[in-house]
Amino acid sequence: MEISSDFDRLLFFEHARRTAEAAYAINPLDADNLTRWGGVLLELSQFQNGSDSKKMVQDAIDKLEEALVVDPAKHDALWCLGNAYTSSAFLIPELDEARGFFDKAAQYYEQAFQLEPQNDLYKKSLEVTAKAPELHAEIHRHGLAQQAMGPGPSSSGSTKQQSTKKSKSSDLKYDIMGWVILAVGIVTWIGFAKSNMPPPPSPV
Repeated sequence: MEISSDFDRLLFFEHARRTAEAAYAINPLDADNLTRWGGVLLELSQFQNGSDSKKMVQDAIDKLEEALVVDPAKHDALWCLGNAYTSSAFLIPELDEARGFFDKAAQYYEQAFQLEPQNDLYKKSLEVTAKAPELHAEIHRHGLAQQAMGPGPSSSGSTKQQSTKKSKSSDLKYDIMGWVILAVGIVTWIGFAKSNMPPPPSPV
């Protein structure tokens, strides 16, 4: 059941990516489309491993920054950019290097929240990003980042211990990152649905 729902999500976001790409070819200055595209790439990065995931997050950052060139006050692009930098930080094993990405994420969350102070999601993102370095240390202590980056070489003696550690720590991974991924998915889905709605009937 979970595999099929993950597969459905992958298909949905892949379709959304292609739609955004086609819309960009028609109008490269559509900030809404660029924001959707960035959000979709961020979602798709969750289905990648290692360097492919990093590259897709960087592509998302590029699209979101492009959206902000068109509309610097686009709060949802700022918020998505905060998520993209947070995702990048969690993919970096060294905390000192990751801190720079967390700091950038906090700046973007802060800007989004200042533009939309009534948005609880932006407020929550800003609060959680303050704890991000601590969560980063926890994730890398449990080897979750290595798990997310794909299988590495493992010695046969530690296989049983690793599988126990994986089962205990996979819940932690989803607790920490789940709300961010879900929120980006919801925002992307709503934006994608709005962009594909038929235009309202014109008044007679």
